[in-house]
Amino acid sequence: MLALALASALTACSSLNPLTSFTREKPQSVSGFVGDVVADEPQAALAARDVLAKGGNAADAAAALGMALSVTLPSRASLGAGGACLAWKPGEQEGHAFIFLPNAGQVDAKADRPAAVPMLVRGLYLMQLRYGSVEFADVVLPARNMARDGVPVSPLLAADMSAVEGPLLADEKTRSIFSNGNGQVLKVSDLMVQPRLAGALERIRLAGAGDFYTGALAQTFAQAAQDAGGGLTKADLRNSLATTERPLTLHANGVDISFLPPPADGGLGTAAAFAGSRAQATVRGESVVSGWRARQAGKGASVADAQALLNSGSLPSGSALPPLPASTSFVVTDRQGGVVSCGLTMNNLFGTGRVAGSTGVILAASPAKRPLPLLTAAIAHNGTSQFRAATTASGQNVASDTAAVALQAAIAGGRPEVTNGPGRANFVSCPAGLPGNSAKCFGWTDPRGNGLAVSSGEQK
Repeated sequence: MLALALASALTACSSLNPLTSFTREKPQSVSGFVGDVVADEPQAALAARDVLAKGGNAADAAAALGMALSVTLPSRASLGAGGACLAWKPGEQEGHAFIFLPNAGQVDAKADRPAAVPMLVRGLYLMQLRYGSVEFADVVLPARNMARDGVPVSPLLAADMSAVEGPLLADEKTRSIFSNGNGQVLKVSDLMVQPRLAGALERIRLAGAGDFYTGALAQTFAQAAQDAGGGLTKADLRNSLATTERPLTLHANGVDISFLPPPADGGLGTAAAFAGSRAQATVRGESVVSGWRARQAGKGASVADAQALLNSGSLPSGSALPPLPASTSFVVTDRQGGVVSCGLTMNNLFGTGRVAGSTGVILAASPAKRPLPLLTAAIAHNGTSQFRAATTASGQNVASDTAAVALQAAIAGGRPEVTNGPGRANFVSCPAGLPGNSAKCFGWTDPRGNGLAVSSGEQK
């Protein structure tokens, strides 16, 4: 019954365009500079650019980008994923952090591949509700359209599929999505169509984000996750909530900087590495996070404790962390100086490697027996008046240190020197401040990766 309803709704709404229905303020298309988008996956970045061009703000575009990644980069950011975002706009002292890391469910003994509770939708919804200007339904539509019509496989997704080709092809449901039908995974530019995922996205668009956690879609998803060996229940979905936290903060050379706080402790690593570089000392963000995790073991992640350590300069230090999960990251700004910077993860490439039945959602891996990923983001601003720079990074163990190097360059209005290492940074720099000086703003993505930095509209 649910599948039939989803299919009917999908057909009936096929002619709708983003930001033309169910809007809070019915934004109009705008001309001139309206913001920058930087992401690891180009097609999702272009979806965010279109939202900005049609009058959406940074939060609207960031939510659309995150939802689009569930279609274009399900290896790192499916609807089963989670993450953390940092948001700021002029008039705010430090902004807000939105924490929606993939949670461990109450998995029973029959689950052979425990799945994480899907937190992406809940986290993006909370962020967009707090900072956005349109209805959440509008920012889901680009992802729905891409899943329904198909998208060319990007170089990053192709590389991720190649890395785990055997397991993807061994499972019937993942094979139906990622196989080319000739015993191989899809290659770069092959069309990837996901009609079942399109149905789930349409259900979220019509019934709201809450339906994925407490409604008919939640019931379908929970049963499908159990059938796939993930062991999730409706109670897991209902009880796992995204939270809003105060960011960690630093003040350096007249610039205020906000960082993601624990439990997204990659932000602490970036803050420590950045502060160390300012003091001409070598501080490894990974080592600080390792020491922090050892110190907080069994106590929970206290933002106040992390801020006190950062203020004191007496930062914990530990050995190298074990190999950490892959992630993806992005930054979006708008013409008013609003900005959102996010990191997302599946806790493993393609999570559990299984699909939640008719929903088409790739299940993320439970963090119960895995180390937490390093998710990091930072936003620099001139007090409460102007945006200066925002950065984030992926690269597993080196994400925090990579973001710190990028932050230095972004604040100065330059490009970082990158020659080796697995870290990949994304940033937007407005060295003269935004709003007011958009002509000097620019986005940057690591040239060794396959990301995209795009300005939405012509700068004037």
